Amino acid sequence: MNPFLEANLLTNRRHFFGLGVSGVGAMALASLLSPKLGAAEKNLAEGNGPGYPPGTVGPTHFPAKAKRVIYLCQAGAQSQIDTLDYKPSLEKLNGQNLPDSIRGGQRLTGMTARQKAFPAAKSFMPFRQHGESGQWISDLLPWHGKIADDICIIRSMYTEAINHDPAITFFQTGHQQPGRPSLGAWVSYGLGSESDSFPSFCVLLDKNSDKQAQPLYARLWGSAFLPSNHQGVKLRSTGDPVLYLNDPTGADRGERRKLFDGIAQLNEVRRQEVGDPEIDTRIAAYEMAYRMQMSVPELTNVADEPKSTFDLYGPEAHQPGTHAANCLLVRRLAERGVRFIQVYHRGWDHHGGLPARHRVIANEVDRGSSALIMDLKQRDMLKDTLVVWGGEFGRTVYRQGGNSTSYGRDHHPRCFSIWMAGGGIKGGMSYGQTDDWCYNIVDKGRYGVHVHDLNATILHQLGMDHKRLSYQFQGLDYRLTGVEEHHPVDDIMS
Repeated sequence: MNPFLEANLLTNRRHFFGLGVSGVGAMALASLLSPKLGAAEKNLAEGNGPGYPPGTVGPTHFPAKAKRVIYLCQAGAQSQIDTLDYKPSLEKLNGQNLPDSIRGGQRLTGMTARQKAFPAAKSFMPFRQHGESGQWISDLLPWHGKIADDICIIRSMYTEAINHDPAITFFQTGHQQPGRPSLGAWVSYGLGSESDSFPSFCVLLDKNSDKQAQPLYARLWGSAFLPSNHQGVKLRSTGDPVLYLNDPTGADRGERRKLFDGIAQLNEVRRQEVGDPEIDTRIAAYEMAYRMQMSVPELTNVADEPKSTFDLYGPEAHQPGTHAANCLLVRRLAERGVRFIQVYHRGWDHHGGLPARHRVIANEVDRGSSALIMDLKQRDMLKDTLVVWGGEFGRTVYRQGGNSTSYGRDHHPRCFSIWMAGGGIKGGMSYGQTDDWCYNIVDKGRYGVHVHDLNATILHQLGMDHKRLSYQFQGLDYRLTGVEEHHPVDDIMS
């Protein structure tokens, strides 16, 4: 069967002229409504030069410090008090009720709004200084001490969302409501791909042991109104790494190639008829799927890794789906030119039993995250790879329920900590500080880092001006960082 020939046979004379007239009329109307539409469609259809596939904006706005991003999302939100924000002041304040003057009438979640007292709880783990920089890091993350001189700890992050779904949606898409492109999709749209054999945006989900972990939704790595080839491709830890990766039993690869060629010809005919740039992404998706049938099995076969690699990442790197195993795959994806790699580790949402449960989750991610930084560094890849580690908000200094040994911490958007490394970010430093209660940012106007500021910084290190990276949809120019005034954090850039 020749699908291209059959499509031609189904197009009669009346059908041909009908499509032609309606197409010309639509183009004429569109040109009246938007004179830029024709140029935009040409730009989207043809790309902007080598390495910039259809639907991308083309070369960077200014020289980039980073070529790729690795985002290690700690979904559920770890407690900054017990991980990255050293507060010796809490030794004296432990057990004291949080003053109203510090809380300042902040809205609380329904889980603690009816509490009559808000006793402060110091960190359940000691902190130590690490590296030549003397960074203070909790014993909850002992392996992080080995990368203290490589990471920049931002202790003055803040957000507007107080509940998990809008908060993680805000971090990942720049908006609390669903329906916007994800950060990875924006990066893919802005820069295109370095690889012919892998998507520009890949996603991995860690296994976790916490039965109360918050759910994740595919829209967090979706492309929304951007061309669909920019959405994240999820790699699985069981079965085929990508759904439908293998051909049906008995299928001949040569015949499959002919089938794809025929489908591409049909799609090209349709694209010329209607001028829809989304058809280009469909053609590209078929081609990428064909190439991934060879590239993905090679990626996930880690038998070629030396013993030293597994000594670095630990024994869990042999177990697919663990954080250590996924971090090893992340490095292999980065080597193969994947532009944006997202890893989600769920299970940090501890409203009860936090001291015990935080230990378990921290142990699941500590070594793998640290090994990834060390691995990239020894391969001379950290300098142009930007790594981000952190959750969607912080945790309250006051206890939620329980007693002094078994308690939880509620959501806290006013101040929390994340870290960044590589890609032109200064290592061995901390940025911003919180008050003695770890409840508010000190000099927020100068040192506060909003979610949009963080995303603007990520784009800046990739060579993109967050104010100029936009996409017109339904008559509006949308940006990842919204319309408010936000800026990259210059002080943490090398």
